[in-house]
Amino acid sequence: MANHASQQPADAPLLIVPVMSPKLPTAESLLPYLQRIDVSRIYSNFGPLVHELEVRLGRLLMVPAGGLTLASSGTAALVGAVLASVGRATAGRPLALMPGYTFVATAVAAEQCGFRPFLSDVDPETWMLDPVRLLGDTRLEEVGVVIPVAPYGIAVPQAPWRDFHARTGIPVVIDGAASFEAICADPAMYLGDVPMVMSFHATKSFASGEGGAVVCEDTLLVGRAIQALNFGFYGSRHSRAPSINGKLSEYHAAVGLAELDGWEAKSTAFAQAAALYRRKFAEADLDDRLLVAPDVCSSYVLFRCRNVEESARVQRRLQDDGIEFRLWYGTGLHRHEHFADCRRDDLSVTERIAPCILGLPMAIDLGEAIVDRVLAQLVEALAEG
Repeated sequence: MANHASQQPADAPLLIVPVMSPKLPTAESLLPYLQRIDVSRIYSNFGPLVHELEVRLGRLLMVPAGGLTLASSGTAALVGAVLASVGRATAGRPLALMPGYTFVATAVAAEQCGFRPFLSDVDPETWMLDPVRLLGDTRLEEVGVVIPVAPYGIAVPQAPWRDFHARTGIPVVIDGAASFEAICADPAMYLGDVPMVMSFHATKSFASGEGGAVVCEDTLLVGRAIQALNFGFYGSRHSRAPSINGKLSEYHAAVGLAELDGWEAKSTAFAQAAALYRRKFAEADLDDRLLVAPDVCSSYVLFRCRNVEESARVQRRLQDDGIEFRLWYGTGLHRHEHFADCRRDDLSVTERIAPCILGLPMAIDLGEAIVDRVLAQLVEALAEG
């Protein structure tokens, strides 16, 4: 992303500021891995680059050998983890309980496993499902799997959900899509016997363009996830379990390996961009409304509006100045046409926060002029109130 000036001549074309400008490894850094593909002539189906990436990530996350497998996307990884944990939905337990406040991929993955999403509200402070609150709910008798979500990469601790599973017998799969950094910082807190899924989509801080992973200390479960991601094959070419084709290609593994090679530098650049936001927003006395790394995934910058009316004013000002923004999770899963008829609890917290958490522009090469431009529009919008 270029460092655009905050003031433009009146007759100059509006310079659009993208909400996210991902930066993945360069062609030069990919070349050694691509040349290895040329030599091996293996392009998919658990090739050597995929194996190397699994080993390196497993060591970084301190999981046992065989405790991590890669997938073609985060959504595919979630499908594989659900199928490995519980299989497809049954008539007696047709529901997948999940937060109403999440990206639609959570619901899509559950549906691909035959489950119908059952939407529960999130805690107003953590933006996550509360396992203690769910205990004792008689509707759990219809739930085949619970899918807690790590909102914006705020990682989900293992212990409460391990206890929930022990007390209810209901399998749990954690959708930790953007939580790679938080998990790296404290693997013991966030990894264990409850499977956890990550996304390596280009919009995530650690990215392979497209991809994902299932991580679990239960290596037998990871083996079942491998089977679920490979047509039901495991040790033979006989399909023996519910499955999809969700394997990571060697090309995406090459991107992932090059990304790991440059991860320290990329992390530093993200941290500098987050620090710039914090400094500028503190100068404007708005730092209490800002969420950036390390509190969320480095690829997110979130601004918390006080209410829907304020959010609408902010959105209008940003749009008029050509500054892109996102409601990353929309206004709740139940607002998507396809999932509008899903069974759900009262979603008053989701209804309150979903329209008010705005994603602002982020990039590892974000310039001061861009942050000044974003902040100027926020200040003007808030003054209108």
